[in-house]
Amino acid sequence: MKNQICTILGGGGFIGRYLVRNLTKKNYRCIITTRKAFEKGYLKTQATPGAIELLDWNPNNFSELKEAIKNSDIVINLIGILFETRKQKFYNIHSSIPEAVAKICSESDVKKFIHVSAIGANENSKSLYQKSKHLGEIKALNNFKNTVIIRPSVVCGTEDNFTNLFSKLSILPVIPLVGINYNFQPILVTDVADAIVQAIETNNNEGKIYEIGGPKVISFGDMVKSILKTINKKRFVVQMPMAIAKIQSTITDLLPIPPILTKDQCEILSEADNVVSNNHLTLKDLDIDPSDVEEEMKKWLWRYREGGQFAKA
Repeated sequence: MKNQICTILGGGGFIGRYLVRNLTKKNYRCIITTRKAFEKGYLKTQATPGAIELLDWNPNNFSELKEAIKNSDIVINLIGILFETRKQKFYNIHSSIPEAVAKICSESDVKKFIHVSAIGANENSKSLYQKSKHLGEIKALNNFKNTVIIRPSVVCGTEDNFTNLFSKLSILPVIPLVGINYNFQPILVTDVADAIVQAIETNNNEGKIYEIGGPKVISFGDMVKSILKTINKKRFVVQMPMAIAKIQSTITDLLPIPPILTKDQCEILSEADNVVSNNHLTLKDLDIDPSDVEEEMKKWLWRYREGGQFAKA
């Protein structure tokens, strides 16, 4: 039996590099579509020569995408943004791309399309991020029947933008938080990668949605305190009133720098908790026992401790 070909959109990103490693270990050939492919050559070192192909892809050019997908058995979409920029808008990235991919899959011999969305995807949300994620799911499912949706909670790992961000913010004597009591279910990036591979290899799950999270539900405030404890920093963690946060984020949204908090994210923190529901399949259905992020983050956050890796926690 020939090795299956897997096209991964956004395969050069945070989740992608772990996923590619898992897939090539199982003898999948990986075609990775990414911007600036010349910067992602390191991915090829994760497998035997010829197992990984990098393709430059402009997300506005769907004819190039058709070429990348035409011989694939599996297609995975990892593309997503946390905030909008002048060139990247939620609905273009989260809705138009999965719709186009699903249509191409339906016209090809693709066996399964894995679309990675997010817990909280909701057409009734005030957040454009959440609404666009929901619309992307609907467009994917409606245009290709063999679509599987995976909704992770907050994804953590060595290169993440969550634990590392709040470790860096420990230079401040006080850390103000919006939504200090907001609950979520952080999941390790390696568990997300494992879940995607299992979803590919699980039979009869087409049209299904998986919501995946770690073993613990924790509040935003408690997670930040846990990060500070891990890096041996004593700081005050205080609640920022939502009204002030929205005013501040409205101003920072206008600046030409990546924001720490956007107005849209304020809306998310005002809504339902980011936790696995009882309405969909979970990691248990994929036979995955998730790792404890609070324990695992000790393996990468040591670099923020005074004294480094061997300083006492």
